[in-house]
Amino acid sequence: MMERGVTLEVGNDGVAIIAFYNPPVNALAIPILDGLQEKFAEAVRRDDVKAIVLTGKGGRFSAGFDINVFEKVHQTGDASVMPDVSISLVVNTIEDCKKPIVAAVEGLALGGGLEVAMGCHARIAAPGAQLGLPELTLGVIPGLGGTQRLPRLVGLPKAIEIMLLSKPIMSEEGKKLGLIDALVASEELLKVSRQWALDIANMRKPWVRSLHRTDKIGSLSEARNLINIARQQARKTAPNMPQHQVCLDTIEVGIVQGGYGGVLQEKKVFNDVVSSNTSKGLVHAFFSQRATSKVPNVTDVGLKPRHVKKVAVIGGGLMGSGIATALILSNISVVLKEVNSEYLLKGLKSVEANVRGLVTKGKLTQDKVQKTLSMLKGVLDYSEFKDVDMVIEAVIESVPLKQKIFSEIEKACPAHCILATNTSTIDLNIVGEKTSSQDRIVGAHFFSPAHVMPLLEIVRTEKTSAQVILDLMTVGKIIKKVPVVVGNCAGFAVNRTFFPYSQGAHLLVNLGVDVFRIDRAISSFGLPMGPFQLQDVAGYGVAMAAGKVLANAFSDRSFTSPLVELLLKNGRNGKNNGKGYYIFERGSKPKPDPSVLPIIEESRRLTNIMPGGKPISVTDQEIVEMILFPVVNEACRVLDEGVVVRASDLDTASVLGMSFPSFRGGILFWADTVGPNQIYASLKKWSKLYGNFFEPSRFLEERATRGIPLSAPSSPSPTLKSRL
Repeated sequence: MMERGVTLEVGNDGVAIIAFYNPPVNALAIPILDGLQEKFAEAVRRDDVKAIVLTGKGGRFSAGFDINVFEKVHQTGDASVMPDVSISLVVNTIEDCKKPIVAAVEGLALGGGLEVAMGCHARIAAPGAQLGLPELTLGVIPGLGGTQRLPRLVGLPKAIEIMLLSKPIMSEEGKKLGLIDALVASEELLKVSRQWALDIANMRKPWVRSLHRTDKIGSLSEARNLINIARQQARKTAPNMPQHQVCLDTIEVGIVQGGYGGVLQEKKVFNDVVSSNTSKGLVHAFFSQRATSKVPNVTDVGLKPRHVKKVAVIGGGLMGSGIATALILSNISVVLKEVNSEYLLKGLKSVEANVRGLVTKGKLTQDKVQKTLSMLKGVLDYSEFKDVDMVIEAVIESVPLKQKIFSEIEKACPAHCILATNTSTIDLNIVGEKTSSQDRIVGAHFFSPAHVMPLLEIVRTEKTSAQVILDLMTVGKIIKKVPVVVGNCAGFAVNRTFFPYSQGAHLLVNLGVDVFRIDRAISSFGLPMGPFQLQDVAGYGVAMAAGKVLANAFSDRSFTSPLVELLLKNGRNGKNNGKGYYIFERGSKPKPDPSVLPIIEESRRLTNIMPGGKPISVTDQEIVEMILFPVVNEACRVLDEGVVVRASDLDTASVLGMSFPSFRGGILFWADTVGPNQIYASLKKWSKLYGNFFEPSRFLEERATRGIPLSAPSSPSPTLKSRL
């Protein structure tokens, strides 16, 4: 078994192999960086070393700098814990080394890993290696010279694209771009790299210091024009992400002042961005997503996941066809069942359209389409269910229908088969009431469109076995979802937490606030669209069905608006028929529909809640707070009842399931940055003005009074039983 650390071995040819190992991804932790400094110094001192090859062990070069250090900066507020290696290691030790250094890359070289490789005098890579600088996804910029070396190696347009999109390229493309000097088979990688290093030492190959290159930068005016175009695009696509502008500014400094000046600027601004609220939020979101893999009494009790080879999906509508698509794309066989031939054909065509749509978007190659679709079979009865490992029911939200289906599949499926439902609101105990297999029943709540949205909410009852939960978590990861395990209650974790979101928006409209202003305020906050455009896109039927279940379950704090019913009576059904709050026309963005305003006025007349019959006056910030503070309030109840394992799970679910802005870290992380006391005081004030919808929860009041963050771990409530 290999030990963590950095090793140096010198061959008879005079080439020193410096190799580092820090599983699972060879992160550049501080001890590794210190070890590299030490081994490079030794190699330079030794007279028997003519040249050096740098490589990572375990089939990977490096996935980059250890971001646990970022988290430490955020927790302590002390940016001095960041190692100063941009100049000392990459420039002074590697790039300015008196002996040539070649990077031997396989597996991946991302972030700081690629930056270190770019500091070397040549890069040899194995086929299929991933190369990229994804730092902007964590709210920072490349910090080991990447903003300067990448443009000099691949040209400014491609470098900007790689950095701003945080999208890796493969080594094959890297070779075409000039980032990689040679592509060789993995088993030949070290041999070729050694020879290349010797050839540089013997002046048979060029000794290239990439920071000094200017041949791919172009003229100053061309470069500035490209950067300005990129700035404008970034302002549109990432308006709340300051790191994009900082990255472009730093690239420009290097073009004007030279590569070394650019590295100094990069070093100077890096500590600012790593300490920013954006970085804090994005790093928290990253670690929160990782934490979902650990579920007490499931992943820590020695269980091993069973292999799920074949899954039956019942219902070929929007959700069922999306779930089937996600499964077959990951080579899991699917039996899709419908009630008649017409619905079945429609469902099968939907799956095919989903798959072919991925080809159009460049996410699937044409040659894989038939193989993928061959994993799918349509049926009208249960004859193919005799050997399935899992059933996922995805029919309409009808309790009698779901109970009937579960009673039938219990008889039709083998004894080990997992019985899952995609319900978004109905209590699982009610769904499985007429079966004797309560331990096999679990919620598999996908979010629409199911083959695209990354969240899988796994709902357990008191009787669901740990094995079933582990199996479903494993399937979720196989189909590229992030599984979050939650407890059983109306709306589960996500829909329950966010039911006040649309209700709060409707409350504001009925208090006289402009519907389109509400959408603009929420979009400016960072969500992809406002609540009313979202209703148009999702469809009113879905909103009404889920809304009624949740309003009944939490009637003491619900606000019911007649607005959606009035829209339906007016012949509006959102995007489905092109008319809602917005006008939807093919090929153009949704436009506010002024003809909806009389319908809104009718809703206001019916609810009659405007103080003195006049619209309330609110700022955009107050609009955001009056919609999202009640969401935080419900999240507090979800925490208090033990519906989620940890607060960060709710952050992950809010980001991946409800598109809460990741740069704000998640609903509870954001709430803690605002402050529980401020949220409590605002809700208390609004509850006196506008009623119980805003009444603060016991949990929020307690945390605000005691000055404890909402996300801090808590003891189980003495009056509430955990739902996990």
